[in-house]
Amino acid sequence: MALHKLSPLRSTNYPAVPKYLSRRTKTLKVKMEIREKPRVLCLHGYRTSGQILQKQIERWPEAVLGKLDLVFLDGPCPARGKSDVEGFYDPPYFEWYYCNEDFTEYYNFEECLAYLEDYMIKHGPFDGLLGFSQGAILSAVLPGMQMEGVALTKVPLIKFLIIVSGTKFGGYKFGLPKLAANAFASPVKLPSLHFIGERDFLKEQGIALLESFEDPTVIYHNRGHTVPRLDEKGLETMLGFIEKIEKMQLQEKNREELCLD
Repeated sequence: MALHKLSPLRSTNYPAVPKYLSRRTKTLKVKMEIREKPRVLCLHGYRTSGQILQKQIERWPEAVLGKLDLVFLDGPCPARGKSDVEGFYDPPYFEWYYCNEDFTEYYNFEECLAYLEDYMIKHGPFDGLLGFSQGAILSAVLPGMQMEGVALTKVPLIKFLIIVSGTKFGGYKFGLPKLAANAFASPVKLPSLHFIGERDFLKEQGIALLESFEDPTVIYHNRGHTVPRLDEKGLETMLGFIEKIEKMQLQEKNREELCLD
């Protein structure tokens, strides 16, 4: 069952707008004061679940969580094997797609894309994606596929990514689904935040993934393949990234309002 963690608009009191101001100016002033939190679809790791990722993300401080509207979703495929989190987190466990033992062949990948798009149509719109591990691999490839017109064609463009312990299809260890063949043909231009762990077995692949993004923001930590807590420097970096997204959203809304006036 999908988990929703939806929040109302964050608003503040603002002074009365003089009567002589145009309706457009009034509307833009209200837009400046009432901001919608960036809405993020969160994709969990290999053989875990949306609920598990939610518990992992809750390690982050309220200074971060309070600025994001996070929605947690279970993968469409029941886990076909032992989960590394057994004994730490309760089942059920899920996968986003199936693959062979050496991660070179993929199954149910198209079904996974259809499942995500259907969910985003029914419960969106979403501004960005947050992915951990298998969910990060999937998140990283989706913007390029969307721009190419082979995935998520019925929903708004993904605007930003948060990648935790990620790598890319077609990299050192992982094969490449046919539909994703051209996803990294050119650098991904949307804002991206990458968490890279010093003891993560995907560290080198995570660093290599940075080359596929035009201007990535990176948080390095001393942990392994996990969703890390945020130290002072990491918190500062993440808040800066969120502020960048908020400004981008506000500029977009203002442009839309100008076009509608």
